[in-house]
Amino acid sequence: MAGTPGGIGAETVRTQIRAWLAEDIGSGDITSWATIPAGSRSSAVIHVKESGILAGIPIARLVFEVVDASLAFRPLAADGDRVAKGDVIAEVEGSTHSILTGERLALNLMQRMSGIATKTRAFVDALEGLPTRLVDTRKTTPGHRQLEKYAVRVGGGFNHRFGLYDAVMIKDNHIKGSGGIAGAVTAARHAIPHTMKIEVETESLEQVEEALACGADIIMLDNMPHERMREASSIIKARSPHVIVEASGNVRLDTVRAIAECGVDVISVGGLTYSFQSLDISLDLHGKKGGAPA
Repeated sequence: MAGTPGGIGAETVRTQIRAWLAEDIGSGDITSWATIPAGSRSSAVIHVKESGILAGIPIARLVFEVVDASLAFRPLAADGDRVAKGDVIAEVEGSTHSILTGERLALNLMQRMSGIATKTRAFVDALEGLPTRLVDTRKTTPGHRQLEKYAVRVGGGFNHRFGLYDAVMIKDNHIKGSGGIAGAVTAARHAIPHTMKIEVETESLEQVEEALACGADIIMLDNMPHERMREASSIIKARSPHVIVEASGNVRLDTVRAIAECGVDVISVGGLTYSFQSLDISLDLHGKKGGAPA
C-alpha cells in the first residue's frame, strides 16, 4: 500500500480517487481500448514544464496504485523540491492502458497541489527573517481540502482551522447574529471545552478593545489599513501579550511583508488555495515493453 503524507488519511484519499476515476473513466477509456492492443506495456516519464515547488508525488503514486496495483511508480523527486523546466520527477512502468487511465487524474492533482505549494513558497520567501506565520483559510475546493492544505504545508506555510468544528472563529455575521462581540464570546466560552481557542474578527479599534475586554484568545485584524493595524497590534501586545494577532483581507505578495512588519503574529491568505496557477506537468510514454506498440 502506498503511503500518504502526514495529516492525510490514506483511506479517505483512496475513496476520493476511486470517485474521481469513475467520473473520468465512465464505462471505459474508449480511445485507449480502440487504438492500443490489450497486453501492451510501456514505460513513461512525468516531467515538469515550468519552475516551481513540487507537491503531490505520494498522491500520484496512490492514483496509479488504485488504477492498477501492478504498475511500478518510481519517484525521482520529493514534495517540497524546487523543480525546473524539463526535470523528470517520476517514472511509471506497466500496462499501457493502466498508465493512460491514471495519467490525467495524477497530473491534475499534482499540478494543482504544486501550484498551491509554489504560491505559498513565494509568500513564505517574502516573509524571510520575520517571525510571522503564514496560514491558509477554509477557501478550498470542495472535496480537495486535505490535499490543498497539505500543499500549503509543503510550500512552507501552516494551516488555519480545518473546518467549522475544530475552532471558534467569530466573524462579522456571528457578531451581528448574537448582538455583539461580548455576547458571542461569552456564549462560545460556555459551549466549548477549555482546550479550544476563540478567535474574533475585528474591523476597527473599538472592536479590538471589545475583543480584548471579553478575553478573546486570537484577534483578527480584517482589512485594516497598515497604520491602524500597527496601532491595533501595539494595543493588543501591551494589554494582553499572550493574545495572538492575525491579519487578513486583501493580502498580496507585494504587501505581505509590510503587513507582517505591523507586528502581527499570523497572516491568513485565502488566495493560497483559491487563486493560484497550476504548475504545468506532463506524462510521456517511451516505447513498448513487449508485445504491442505504445
